[in-house]
Amino acid sequence: MIWPFRHLGLKLLSLGLAVLLWMAVAGEEIVERGLRVPLELQQLPSSVELSGDMPTGVDVRVRGGSGALSRVGPGDVVAVLDLRGARPGRRLFPLTPDQVRAPFGVEIVQVMPSAVAMTFEASATRTVPVLPSVDGRPAPGFVVGTLTADPATVDVVGPESAVKRATEVLTEPVLIAGAKDRVRETVTIGVLDPALRVKNAKTAVVTVQMEPAPAERVLHNRPVHLRNVGGNLVAQASPATVNVTLRGSRDGLARIAGDEVSAYVDVAGLGAGQYTLDVHVDVEQDAGVTNIDPTSVQVHIARGQP
Repeated sequence: MIWPFRHLGLKLLSLGLAVLLWMAVAGEEIVERGLRVPLELQQLPSSVELSGDMPTGVDVRVRGGSGALSRVGPGDVVAVLDLRGARPGRRLFPLTPDQVRAPFGVEIVQVMPSAVAMTFEASATRTVPVLPSVDGRPAPGFVVGTLTADPATVDVVGPESAVKRATEVLTEPVLIAGAKDRVRETVTIGVLDPALRVKNAKTAVVTVQMEPAPAERVLHNRPVHLRNVGGNLVAQASPATVNVTLRGSRDGLARIAGDEVSAYVDVAGLGAGQYTLDVHVDVEQDAGVTNIDPTSVQVHIARGQP
């Protein structure tokens, strides 16, 4: 036999807590509030695509205790629209309070709008080429050669009208700044039209071949400048001039004036004596130096007059 007064203290404590909770809820002020809540679309058939702007939210009126409403956070109240009956064309879907999910203690009073209009199109797929893109400029004297992507083509999916307009997908730019050799990188691919999506591949391996620029220009008898000659020293180069061969695009080479190409030898830290030193060239970024003739000169350094 169960003794009814067993654990009487715990039972009285539980009863007291229940009474206090009831009093708190019963005494809580009932309020009504307007909220902007997300609209969740479910059960869209795979044979159709949503066309045009997609509704992202609706307005609702909620009622409940002030405490319960104060605890409602983003995502706690969600309107759900079942699209399983969607077919191509413009359709109108009713939206009632019963289609709004809300926490316990929160009542949905009204949904605005009471119906949502959407346009659907038949879903279509099309195979389009992957168009690689690059960012930056190769090293002086080099140009971008062949660009390839693996995979070379991908399938795009979306509304039929948007798929018909699709001609290519793009890659994230491959950085080629200062490159002289082949550049290979795995990059993201995508479409600019937000109505479309790539069906399978999300990345592609892009290979960029660098090639010597197609034109050359020879600048004859460029004077050799001696840089950083120490105090009370004089220096002389032999020969005093060199020939400089530049490579680049025809337009880039044509823009370079002869006095913009400077041949020099750096004698920093050298004292009196005879030296064989390499010749260097400063040139604009539109071209690269492919040859200096001769590549080195004799430099005589002597003490100057006091």
